[in-house]
Amino acid sequence: MGKIHHYIGALTGALFLSACIPATTAPAPRAPSVAHKAPASDFERGSLGEVVGGDARPTWTLQPVAANARDIAASTYIVRPGDTLRAIGAMTGAGSEAIAMENDLAPPYTLRPGQQLRIPAGRYHRVAAGETGIGIAHAYGVDWGEVVTINALADPYILRVGQRLRLPASARPLTPEQVDVAARAAAFRLDIDDIMTGSQPALAARTRPAAASAAPRAPVTTAIASPAAFSGRFQWPLQGKLIAGFGPLAPGKVNDGINIAAARGTPIHAAAAGVVAYAGDQIAVYGGLILIDHGGGWMSAYGHAAKINVQRGQAVTAGEVIGLAGATGQVQSPQLHFQLRKNRIPVDPMKQLPPR
Repeated sequence: MGKIHHYIGALTGALFLSACIPATTAPAPRAPSVAHKAPASDFERGSLGEVVGGDARPTWTLQPVAANARDIAASTYIVRPGDTLRAIGAMTGAGSEAIAMENDLAPPYTLRPGQQLRIPAGRYHRVAAGETGIGIAHAYGVDWGEVVTINALADPYILRVGQRLRLPASARPLTPEQVDVAARAAAFRLDIDDIMTGSQPALAARTRPAAASAAPRAPVTTAIASPAAFSGRFQWPLQGKLIAGFGPLAPGKVNDGINIAAARGTPIHAAAAGVVAYAGDQIAVYGGLILIDHGGGWMSAYGHAAKINVQRGQAVTAGEVIGLAGATGQVQSPQLHFQLRKNRIPVDPMKQLPPR
């Protein structure tokens, strides 16, 4: 599916239009405005350009990626007794997902001896333990959303060790220095969908994702299990004036959520029970950002937080305080950007929240 939009904040008179712009237009970096910074006595330190709490480093930077991609020529493979799609991928060097797409195969990918399979040509990266989709994309200077699309990756988007990912034609191995520069630039291009689909570390075969914990003692750096189900009921993350609604705001500008005015330091509450999938400030446009996986394909997002009280892998209950509102990221007044997504698609939170 790839990127949908990028969120931006724009001040027009007294009204903020917090919106999304097409992925082809990356928001420009903007230095924090000191004039809006709260004194240390106000809900600790952390305001427009500073976020307190959250994970110090995102999971996609923890494991360096070995750029081992190989170019595989197109060929034909004759299925033998006992063959599996993964085994054929390992023998040919092509990804099993790419082979399935090339031959219109569907789960459970039943093969029959003598069947002819087309092996698609391409450049394939072999996933190592702990690597993430975003990290792999950075290592080759490509867009992770495009990798998701050409490999038809699906929920829960946890890569497996030994998996072969087909890369875009533009993929080229970068030096460590180039990867670092690319990662910094990506802070202005990454979006919520990237984190949802590309931030989980790869797991070895027959290894299960870690269960969430109410209070992790240390940063969780492994893949995290999604909640089994979701009741489908959300509550307001905070009370305040709605300053930007869901959908089109102006020509070429679309808001993937809603924006609620809030005084600095206002507690932000989890809209429903779930597991924290991300808590940090590595996506520049949102500043302090928290993502919660609620299971059943539902995810909620909370942007512009000045303080983050939770960490990745933490189980939270409905109404639990997860952070404090602020004006971090590319906005100039305190507010909360709130999103709900179902199966990666943004939905209007006003249709899911109780009336007020």
